[in-house]
Amino acid sequence: MKQLKAVILDRDGVINFDSPNYILTPEQWRPIPGSLEAIARLSRAGMAVAIASNQSALGRGMLDEATFTAIHEKMMSAITAAGGRIEHVAYCPHGPDDACMCRKPRPGLVLECLQKLGLSAHPQQALMIGDSVRDVAAATSAGVPAMLVQSGYGDAAVIHREADSLQPGIRSVADLAAAVAMILGEASC
Repeated sequence: MKQLKAVILDRDGVINFDSPNYILTPEQWRPIPGSLEAIARLSRAGMAVAIASNQSALGRGMLDEATFTAIHEKMMSAITAAGGRIEHVAYCPHGPDDACMCRKPRPGLVLECLQKLGLSAHPQQALMIGDSVRDVAAATSAGVPAMLVQSGYGDAAVIHREADSLQPGIRSVADLAAAVAMILGEASC
């Protein structure tokens, strides 16, 4: 991963614990142990970090913009306090039936991150880290290699098998801390 310049992260299940009932309040946003420090390690290594996240609870009216902003402010403050930096946050507020181009598995969010990070012409210099087949499908459509973490919810073996059909040989590791250790050459899988 020597030519890697940027890492694009899914939010729920990668940075923070996910919930089948959505993250609807700042109090429900809880970082996965080691995730904030992992982002800080990427930042210290000179990698740009962005977030690409489906957030359909907004479009479904389950939370308002002010609450969503408060959740993200809590996340960004926690990342900054750990020594990390996020260059860009892209999110899709649409539901699965809205036919937008941003909602993963479509590539819109990943393409937006690439553009903001100056890598539109070099998508292979970015890496998408997610916990679902949707993340891998969006990355694949945008020309970005992907890696899976098993810290989300769902059957990790099934997710890996389906993702491997999109990106043969895709790596799957326990969590973001393990992914960053691999990226920085500190561990093998």
